[in-house]
Amino acid sequence: MAGGNWTRFSEFILTSFSSLPSEIQSLLFLAFLIIYLVTLTGNSLIILVTLADPTLHSPMYFFLRNLSFLEIGFNLVIVPKMLATLLAQDTTISFIGCATQMYFFFFFGVAECFLLATMAYDRYVAICNPLHYPVIMNQRTRVKLAVASWFPGFPVATVQTTWLFSFPFCGTNEVNHFFCDSPPVLKLVCAEADTTQFEVYAIVGTVLVVMTPCSLILCSYIRIAAAILKIPSAKGKNKAFSTCSSHLLVVSLFYVSSSLTYFRPKSNNSPESKKMLSLSYTVVTPMLNPIIYSLRNNEFKNALARTFRKALGLRNYIP
Repeated sequence: MAGGNWTRFSEFILTSFSSLPSEIQSLLFLAFLIIYLVTLTGNSLIILVTLADPTLHSPMYFFLRNLSFLEIGFNLVIVPKMLATLLAQDTTISFIGCATQMYFFFFFGVAECFLLATMAYDRYVAICNPLHYPVIMNQRTRVKLAVASWFPGFPVATVQTTWLFSFPFCGTNEVNHFFCDSPPVLKLVCAEADTTQFEVYAIVGTVLVVMTPCSLILCSYIRIAAAILKIPSAKGKNKAFSTCSSHLLVVSLFYVSSSLTYFRPKSNNSPESKKMLSLSYTVVTPMLNPIIYSLRNNEFKNALARTFRKALGLRNYIP
């Protein structure tokens, strides 16, 4: 429906990787399908094993389970539609579908920022206050921290999505991305519409959402580093560092890729380069998280082996 030069779209078109040859798109489909399956399998295993094995009923694995659940949701929002565009060239997405995808992208993205900060605080308490750790991070506290990590995603996603989709759209309905992200959708808004306040809100909101948890993580690790340096033995230092090295690696992957995507100057940020950077934190990082936590964690690997042996009915095993 059109009113003057303003148009109400019933659907959008995701350009995705349509500029690439069909052979390359087929290879991308296979690669992303494998990554998608590995992501779902790896994160599902973390959830199941940390629930099934009593030795993993600690605060660290409680938050890791939340992270795995979040990564599954993040992937389900983005990847299935991307695979459909690559395999069947199904590039259309309804107006409501686009808004819904954007809403949950913001929700899971904001939740991950704050959850990573909560996990850093958990490591800080475990290393700096080991004797009081079980008391401080009791069941009630960890649930409150998890809720506090998930909650900010609701207002941020609600305000940004409803505000953006309240604008009128003109001209083309092609979103130059593989999912409905805010910047490419904003480009479709009519020039007559004043988006200044929204853009200021989006920039300030992004900075706060990224920098607030990042500052909390930095403060936690500064204190962790100071505590580790006070440990007299090299063995003790290595043991303390190993308990937070996986989380530190996951944090680095997530924040570096997302910061490069949203904080690069526009002149250096072509749509194609942004797609590549977006793939790193929407597709690749969720796959790497369970690999990092499992390969670098003997406690989890032993629990995984016990769980599989129990599932196979092998009762007489070495724990």
